[in-house]
Amino acid sequence: MKYFPYTIAGDETMTRVPETAADLDEFRRWVERKARAGEMVGADTETTGLDTFSPTYRLRTVQLGDARDAWVLQVEDRPLLQEAARWALLALPRLVFHNATFDLLVLDRHLGTPLEVMGPKATDSKIVAHLYDSRPSHEGGYGLRLKELCAKDVDPSAPDTQEDLTKVFHSIGETKASGWAAIDINHPTYLAYAGLDAILVSRLLPVLEERLRTVGVAQRLVDFEHRVMLVCAKMERRGMLVDQPYVADLVGRLEEEAKLHAGKATKYGVTSVNSPKQVATALVGMGETLTETTDSGALKVDKSILLDLADLDEQWQPRGAREANPLADAVLRSKRAGKWSTSYGIAMRDGLDVNGRIHPKINSLQARTARMSISGPPLQQLPSGDWTIRRALLADPGMRMFSIDYSAVEMRVLAALANETTMKRAITEGRDLHDFTAELIWGPNFTKRHRKMGKGVGFGKVYGGGATTLSRQTGAPLAEVKTAIAAYDRVYPGVKRYSQKLQREARRDGYIVWTPVGRRLPLDRDRVYAATNYAVQSTARDVLCQAVLDMDDKGLTDYLLLLVHDEALGCAPEDIAQDVAREVAETMTMDFFGVPLDADLNDAVWGRSWGGGYMKKAATMTANDEWYAAHPDAAAAAELARA
Repeated sequence: MKYFPYTIAGDETMTRVPETAADLDEFRRWVERKARAGEMVGADTETTGLDTFSPTYRLRTVQLGDARDAWVLQVEDRPLLQEAARWALLALPRLVFHNATFDLLVLDRHLGTPLEVMGPKATDSKIVAHLYDSRPSHEGGYGLRLKELCAKDVDPSAPDTQEDLTKVFHSIGETKASGWAAIDINHPTYLAYAGLDAILVSRLLPVLEERLRTVGVAQRLVDFEHRVMLVCAKMERRGMLVDQPYVADLVGRLEEEAKLHAGKATKYGVTSVNSPKQVATALVGMGETLTETTDSGALKVDKSILLDLADLDEQWQPRGAREANPLADAVLRSKRAGKWSTSYGIAMRDGLDVNGRIHPKINSLQARTARMSISGPPLQQLPSGDWTIRRALLADPGMRMFSIDYSAVEMRVLAALANETTMKRAITEGRDLHDFTAELIWGPNFTKRHRKMGKGVGFGKVYGGGATTLSRQTGAPLAEVKTAIAAYDRVYPGVKRYSQKLQREARRDGYIVWTPVGRRLPLDRDRVYAATNYAVQSTARDVLCQAVLDMDDKGLTDYLLLLVHDEALGCAPEDIAQDVAREVAETMTMDFFGVPLDADLNDAVWGRSWGGGYMKKAATMTANDEWYAAHPDAAAAAELARA
């Protein structure tokens, strides 16, 4: 047996690494005592990295521990230790992980402990931390990472072993990312680090749980989030099939597109489209006025500013508000093509498992408002109407993709929470809400421009955008935008009253917004106006999550692939795809405080590609020679959509 003593908060702890059969017998007796007592046990894994489904991925160690003792089982290439770890994980009734989805999927895939068995008895201390304060530490929050939380709540020296291990990685010529695969599995710093994480998470969980009780977050919300986490983990495990020839071609085309537009930028003196200083200098030289600055005082040329200068809206469609600046347009298109090539094309090309699938990581509880995110690749960041990347992801052979999303869910949630009677009546009557809003403000002869303005103001209430942001997005003068906002508040007074009420309550409660499910959302003191945004986005997310749990109860989880914003994406055998899609849509449809939340079933079942439906819409809406010339895949797109 190897022993690694360590003092935590004045207590002597011990990490043990079994080496013999007798050592394993001692480990088993420890597990049996914990199992009989029904104690919560800290659990963790050490692996070769984050790409859990890579063909070369390895599980190296499994750790279990309580507040004073930890065991590190070196399972890599050692069947006897693998079996001991598997037995222990299945025998223990209660386990706590930090970022449980990662470890549960690793153990499911590489140790044979089923997600369906492990998930229901696992507690994720990161979920508990998020429910107390959803902000990361660099944004002023309490923190979400294990070591930083332990430094506050367990022992200020908790991060020391992590720093020591990073030094070891550097000493062997590796980085913080690559060292996990390269370090000797018997290195004492590595083994001590592994054991301490199990001890630390055991000590941290009771502190976090007490914090939740103190501030009044109910256990039912903790349970809700753990169920959501488990369903999302099942989707991540399944993954999605990739059209590899299409992706190989896509990477090449995107790289060429990035070079083409970068070349256009050089005509204006910009040798690197990723240099804000070069871009800003060139734009000012072209006569543009830039007024916004970064914290360091440099001129801002972020995406929203460049879209404005290029006369493009958020969907990259021409606004007709000003003469488009060719440099801004070139920089935008070059950067987008480069990002898509790297973040999507190359990620899908090089991130495959042995079966040609990718497994996007679904972070079920992520943003400040609890909205989900997807990484590897970041599929939730795709433009809402674009099919280029989505075209690469396929249903399995013999199956068809389906996509069900809510109809204007954020606006409906806003109407319900604010009890805005005029807006609720329009929704109940089946009116197009944005047409209805434009008619209320500008009369029955409203224009498309009026509709866009009214829609923008409404979404500003949901997403927290003010007059300046809306002016930039629409190209309308600031004074006109302010007039539209005032008119919106006049025709929908309930929304303004609700916003004011939320802000009053947030200040009273220490800059905290409480949502209908009892979620606690801390606000920045200088952004109290974001209270409505937080409440609506968080509630819309919870509506979708409740629908997903209802789907799970109905046995529909096996058909689901991804949750992207308000969309449930899945695939089902061709002969039942329409029935499955209908059941998903019916499950998502609900009454929310008197407002119907409808899921759109129209044209929901597509061909094999996720992009099929998007392609079909694009081809229908813009079927002209110019568009087809600019999109050489258009003919194939239409054919795939029909298939």
